[in-house]
Amino acid sequence: MAFDVLDEHEQGELVRKWLRENALAILVGIVAGLVLIFGWQQWKARNVQRTAEAAARFQALVDAEAAGKSQDAAQIAEALRSDYGKSVYAVLAALHQAQAAIAANDLPAAASALEWAGRNAPKEAALRSLIALRTARVKLAQGDAEAALRLADGEVGKDYAALAAELRGDALLKLGRTQEASAAYDNALAELDPQAPGRAIVQMKRDDLTVSGGAPVAADAPATAKAGS
Repeated sequence: MAFDVLDEHEQGELVRKWLRENALAILVGIVAGLVLIFGWQQWKARNVQRTAEAAARFQALVDAEAAGKSQDAAQIAEALRSDYGKSVYAVLAALHQAQAAIAANDLPAAASALEWAGRNAPKEAALRSLIALRTARVKLAQGDAEAALRLADGEVGKDYAALAAELRGDALLKLGRTQEASAAYDNALAELDPQAPGRAIVQMKRDDLTVSGGAPVAADAPATAKAGS
């Protein structure tokens, strides 16, 4: 008999019977739904808390560096990478470690920190571009111009187009491909604003090629050419 032709009493009995037979499944479904909702809210709250903690530690790292407390800064950076490895602040801490290692002329340590940053960086194009170009600068300083060129030729965001072109010029110059290096420096100059702080350095590199008649010269090391600036 179709449900819509049952009288009110029969419909009520049918509903009560269905509820008795399915009460446990209904209860389990309600409990599971509440658990999922509560768990999701707890997970979001925990993520917000951990992000705030990582941000506070990163600010402490910046403050320690500003105060010249390099040892404290190094310890905070290590703690960030250890305790908050999936946070963007841990990746930024690794970049600070790389910069400090470059300043100390410890290129292997800089390369290691940048490698970690590259593995753990979020899929944010600008940050990945910055990591790639800083790695290229370190590779170039280590004498691996081919690796530096590959990184500089990779996909780089518009904000870093000038830096990538300059790095490409440096790598090509190191490889003795001076005409290509000259063109790369021209590209870098075209991307830079007339008042950009780094424009004078790029122009000098380009002018040196003209004066030297295209003879290869040594590429700048990170310590003298602001790694990832």
